[in-house]
Amino acid sequence: MQQPLQITFRDIPHSENVEVVVREKAEKLDQFFDKIMTCRVMVESPHSHHHQGRLYHVRVDITVPGAELIASRSPDKHHAHEDVYVAIRDAFDEAKRQLQDYKRKLEGKIKAHETPPHGQVYELVPDQDYGRIQTEDGRDIYFHRNSVVRGDYDDLEIGSEVRFVEEAGEEGPQASTVHVVGKHHIAD
Repeated sequence: MQQPLQITFRDIPHSENVEVVVREKAEKLDQFFDKIMTCRVMVESPHSHHHQGRLYHVRVDITVPGAELIASRSPDKHHAHEDVYVAIRDAFDEAKRQLQDYKRKLEGKIKAHETPPHGQVYELVPDQDYGRIQTEDGRDIYFHRNSVVRGDYDDLEIGSEVRFVEEAGEEGPQASTVHVVGKHHIAD
């Protein structure tokens, strides 16, 4: 870590044993991902409940290049958190999962969702139930009335903006699904 670990105890007395466990967990995170800039851990027992023991809330805030990851385990959802060490373990497990996802994203192992192809309707042949789309890069894409989502074929006009899913057809590229872009439809 680029900056020292910060541990805060709120509404509970400071505990050397808890601090040792938190430091060990934070060190394991730092070994797993060496680009952690800061790590702040807050251990608290926010309010009394109608349970026999205290419930603990642990929050781990990690700053990494380009992002802040927040892992939190709330006592309202996890009654096992009557044990502070279980709450710490669960919060750090969540922090590690978030770091793994962030690391995969940095390494390009998580697919980014591509924006579907976009174009404008330039030809409509209503009596034969088809039309043609001109893509942004100038290609010609055929589509059939049945490809238009929500039955919007009759609402199409020359110049209507659409997004589509392209596939290979018998006579060239065609749109298997066409979404009209505009009011009550897909927007950028």
